[in-house]
Amino acid sequence: MPDDDLFSLRLGDSEALERGLRHDRLLIRDLILRASIGIHAHEHLAPQRVKIDVELRVDKRTPASDDDISSVVSYEEIVEGIRKIVDQGHIKLVETLAERIAKLCLRDERVVSATIRVEKPDIEPDAAGVGVEIHRRRRSDVAAGGGVRPAGPS
Repeated sequence: MPDDDLFSLRLGDSEALERGLRHDRLLIRDLILRASIGIHAHEHLAPQRVKIDVELRVDKRTPASDDDISSVVSYEEIVEGIRKIVDQGHIKLVETLAERIAKLCLRDERVVSATIRVEKPDIEPDAAGVGVEIHRRRRSDVAAGGGVRPAGPS
C-alpha cells in the first residue's frame, strides 16, 4: 500500500476509502417489492411496486479470500432488512424509505458509503419510473484509536 494511503487511513479519512483504496462494491439491482407508500389517499388503499437499487462501497482491508460469509457484507441480510423496513407500515415519501435503507446499510462498520435509489415504476405513464437517489457515507470522525467510527445506534 502506498505511503499516502497509509497516512490517510491513520487519519481515519473515509474519503480515501471512497477514492478507491481497497474497497469493493456490493450491488443489489432492481429489487421489486410491494410497499404501502405515498402521500395521496389512493396510495393508502393498496400497496404499489417500488424498485430499489443499492450500491455499497465496502472497506476491503480484510480480503474475503477465505471463502467465509462472515468476512463479507451479506446482500441476503441487506435484502431481508429492506423487506422488514417495507413491511413496517405506510411510508409517505420515497425519500424516507431511501434514508431508512441507507441507515440499515451503514450499520455494518465495513460499509463506507451507500447509494440508494427508490423508484415507483407505475406512477407516471410516460416515464419508466419516478423516484429519488441518495448517497450517504460514514462520518469521517476519528475514533480514539484512529480509523473510521462505526455508525451510531438506529
